[in-house]
Amino acid sequence: MAGNSFGTLFKLSTFGESHGTAIGGTIDGCPAGVEIDFDLVQQDMDRRKPGQSAIVTQRKEPDTVKFLSGIFEGKTTGTPIGFIIENSNQKSKDYSHIKDTYRPSHADFTYDKKYGNRDYRGGGRSSARETACRVVAGAIAKQVLGAMKITAYTSSVGDIQLNKTYQELDFSHTEQNAVRCPDPATAEKMEAYIKEIRSQGDTVGGVVECVIQNVPVGLGEPVFDKLHAQLGKAMLSINAVKGFEYGSGFSGTALKGSEHNDLFNENGSTKTNLSGGIQGGISNGMDIYFKVAFKPVATVMQKQETINSKGEKVEMQGKGRHDPCVVPRAVPIVEAMAALVMADFFLLNKISKL
Repeated sequence: MAGNSFGTLFKLSTFGESHGTAIGGTIDGCPAGVEIDFDLVQQDMDRRKPGQSAIVTQRKEPDTVKFLSGIFEGKTTGTPIGFIIENSNQKSKDYSHIKDTYRPSHADFTYDKKYGNRDYRGGGRSSARETACRVVAGAIAKQVLGAMKITAYTSSVGDIQLNKTYQELDFSHTEQNAVRCPDPATAEKMEAYIKEIRSQGDTVGGVVECVIQNVPVGLGEPVFDKLHAQLGKAMLSINAVKGFEYGSGFSGTALKGSEHNDLFNENGSTKTNLSGGIQGGISNGMDIYFKVAFKPVATVMQKQETINSKGEKVEMQGKGRHDPCVVPRAVPIVEAMAALVMADFFLLNKISKL
């Protein structure tokens, strides 16, 4: 299986399955001498881990990271950083009923047809549990980036939307509620809706928005490695993501060029930021902001018609512990993937100036 690595200079490779002994990864290309705050790493892991609230899967995993190499006396050595996260709360029997059955909208069918086998215990390699490794690497990348600040939050769940721009929000509220929405009133509605959907044995999707601030001018490598192209690839590689939009996005198509152009101030900043902080695939020093759309979780606790490995029509129903809405736990994953992209371009930019 190819495609287990992400990045050029700052590169993450991950391994492991949802119900295996452990998952883990290797971070290659991290500069030497970066002082690592392990508490911040674990903090991001705790934001992603299962069992953290009543509106997420009740699988209980401490998700404690064990670093194996690349860090000595609290600082990176410049050598590969190896780490593992042990799986301690697997319930593989919850998946025995789908051993020969393809779950609708899952990777079961495509994995089986492509590789001739599949790990039906939680999806194996296709499980969102793999994203825990990304959060570890993202937490390290954030500490490489220094002043650059990456902030993600839930902006919609189903048809409940946060109708405010990121400039109007107080991000200190984001971690004070289970859905990670920085507007308390909207967060309360979102949480109630997720609980209602869960009681119906169903699931719901939503949108995570992200802003990257204090970005230097010049990050991005045209023609094919544009900054927004790599951010799009990073976000679309996350499980359940169905869309990526940056800057004015699709709404910008309704404007005229004279309305959409970001006019310059004398210092090189722009009066507006419909470009989303990126022009010509290169950061222009303004805030980078984007949206990531997540579909409803595919496993529902309702009976659905599907097929088995023999091509026969059968009926199945989800069992076990699953998220009714993946969005709250996806917030730190979006931040992590953004950090990996920015760290990669940050280091590439340094090399290009040598």
